[in-house]
Amino acid sequence: LEDRLVQFACMCLDICDLMPHTKAAQNLVYQLSKSSTATALVYGEAQGAESTADFIHKMKIVLKEIRESRINLRIIIEKPIVTNEKVSYTLKECNELMAIFLKSIDTAKKNNSPK
Repeated sequence: LEDRLVQFACMCLDICDLMPHTKAAQNLVYQLSKSSTATALVYGEAQGAESTADFIHKMKIVLKEIRESRINLRIIIEKPIVTNEKVSYTLKECNELMAIFLKSIDTAKKNNSPK
């Protein structure tokens, strides 16, 4: 999963490199570069969580950053700021990562609940 998040961040950074130098595009570049790289970085923090509650909290932060990246990619497609198949492929990967993290958080919560 860590490898996938690193690859996702690199895919998003590649898209950032394709963006034009308009104010609108550069705002999206700034936001996308931050949120997409945060997914891998915060996941690294989750791996070293001090408790199950801390793990769940950090995983929720990863999910938040994935959602932010997803909306950013949708704006890039719908505007359209960049018309490149990399953007659609990256959005697909983003959706898959979101599903994985939603399920992981749900599983961690169930495993942490009193029986």
